[in-house]
Amino acid sequence: MNKTWILWVIILTFGKINAQSSLQKLYPVQFSDVTITDPFWGAKVKTVASATIDACISYTQDKTGRIRNFEKAARRSGKHEGIFYDDSDVYKAIEAIAYSLKSHPDPALEKNTDEWIDKIAAAQLPDGYLNTYYILTGLDKRWSDMDKHEDYCAGHLIEAGIAYYNTTGKDKLLNTGIRFADHIDSMFRRQNRPWVSGHQEIELALMKLYHHTQSSKYLQLANWFLEQRGHGKGAGWIWDGLKRPDYCQDVVPVKDQRKITGHAVRAMYLYTGAADVAAVTNNTDYITAMDSIWEDVVFRHMYITGGIGSQGSNEGFGTPYVLPNASAYCETCASVGMVFWNQRMNVLSGDAKYIDVLERSLYNGALDGLSFSGDRFFYGNPLASKGNYNRKEWFGTACCPSNIARLVSSIGNYIYAGSDEGIWVNLLIGSETTISTGGARVNLEMESGLPWNGNVQLTVSPAKKQNFELRIRIPGWLSKPVPGDLYTYEDEQELSPVIRVNDKAFAFTSDKGYAVLKRNWKKGDKVSIELPMQVRRIRSNPAVKQNENRIALQYGPLVYCVEGIDNPTGAGTILLPPGTTVKPVFESALLGGINTLVFEAPAITISEDGRQVSTTTRKIKAIPYYSWNNRGDSDMQVWLPTLVNKISINE
Repeated sequence: MNKTWILWVIILTFGKINAQSSLQKLYPVQFSDVTITDPFWGAKVKTVASATIDACISYTQDKTGRIRNFEKAARRSGKHEGIFYDDSDVYKAIEAIAYSLKSHPDPALEKNTDEWIDKIAAAQLPDGYLNTYYILTGLDKRWSDMDKHEDYCAGHLIEAGIAYYNTTGKDKLLNTGIRFADHIDSMFRRQNRPWVSGHQEIELALMKLYHHTQSSKYLQLANWFLEQRGHGKGAGWIWDGLKRPDYCQDVVPVKDQRKITGHAVRAMYLYTGAADVAAVTNNTDYITAMDSIWEDVVFRHMYITGGIGSQGSNEGFGTPYVLPNASAYCETCASVGMVFWNQRMNVLSGDAKYIDVLERSLYNGALDGLSFSGDRFFYGNPLASKGNYNRKEWFGTACCPSNIARLVSSIGNYIYAGSDEGIWVNLLIGSETTISTGGARVNLEMESGLPWNGNVQLTVSPAKKQNFELRIRIPGWLSKPVPGDLYTYEDEQELSPVIRVNDKAFAFTSDKGYAVLKRNWKKGDKVSIELPMQVRRIRSNPAVKQNENRIALQYGPLVYCVEGIDNPTGAGTILLPPGTTVKPVFESALLGGINTLVFEAPAITISEDGRQVSTTTRKIKAIPYYSWNNRGDSDMQVWLPTLVNKISINE
């Protein structure tokens, strides 16, 4: 049993960390205490272990200078290779490796990672500072540019050190991260030296370090970083020739922020850290701010895939309701950040709506960033393409490959949680865990047919007969696509699950999106959940002009798209008129086994002589959005027109 799990047990049994009336409602079960048995996610975890990790190692160690930079920094000589923030990619790769080693032990991989860690530790300066860019280009310039990502890299080092320790018990990288955190604390908080992090990440990492060490200085430092924003101390964010503090959420103090602005990934990391701090310090001002910002994101700025960041110019947010499809930026890292932030919001509130958004981002916006083979990646994730947009083996700025790798490998982090009242099941993913509630341990085994069918079974086995609440999230997509009115189902039908305990219907109550099953549980009790799965037609709020007279298709948690490779006339020729019957068909030989959606609909065709345009009824196939561009170049559409409102012969 690792130290992280022991900490959660202590919290659940004896109260909250440093706060007798903590705002925190739930305590997630960590990935290392969850065994993934799910056919869908188990395959993804295996792919990351067998292919994605190899890709990260190949480009980190062999094809780029990222590891060589640490070797040179240890010698204190040599030319820096790459970009000033490349250290962070090494740390994220190690974090992904740590998660992967837990489910797929690999002695050779662990040995190679240990060698990386030796080189990283050797590069650290006696005062704890560690950044290969400044060690090799001039230490006189360190901590002189707030947007040079020094603290961002430090944050990823800390996260990697904790993850690697939790998996292997080896603390060299963790101690390296602690020394760097102590250096930062001595340089800034203790001196109260103005510093606004250009790329947030250090805040959430320091909170992980606080929970791991129980040293209050890391909590204080995380809060100090948050409090720096919005006082005119930031510098360096120049966009279109102008200083833009909104780019990194620095216009007003965090507690006073109410609207989403700027770079999407930076925002997600900032608000994740703010939620972590609020959970411990009971800072209700942060909660008020994040509640308002969350509504702004979900109600006005989020794509149906759970992706965020509509424009590439700032890799982030633009005008409310302006959500172009072909030019949607929707960075993979931003969807990963949505998973982080929404989990923290759920932890603070016990409200399932945050997991509804988390699930949407996870299955669609984030997972789209990883190819079926596991070794090709999307940086941005548009919702339409003419066939000229493809996954790549790597990127100059390579944050996305290792980020999606660490998310998939740690999927167990998001399934279960505990509270004083009982046990919470957030994601219906096949898995097994043991969790403590009321001073006793309960084993849970879950089997799930999602995302292909709605049959779920949970076996509950307490060590002794025990009365407690089992709270099972009722997926929000049964009644509406997302909270708010940005997207709605065309039929507005609300579906309800059927829940049985030991084959008998159970009259559960509902609370904040959870089915609450309170009873005296005994070993081997069976809970079956039947989720009515239907193809749903989604329409946008009329304010989203890009989707006017268009419909998107969803089945379970998955958003669908049409791809030209399945539809000879092309994805951009298909109409989806009202009343079209759409049926799910499972195809075991396609893309690892997926549900396709099939229907007959008019497709626009051009006569052979190019003089006439007409429509012909065709059999159309749609595939899950996350799975597109796995079979070569192809055009793609998520939002299908219901009618033709104009024709243009010009490109």
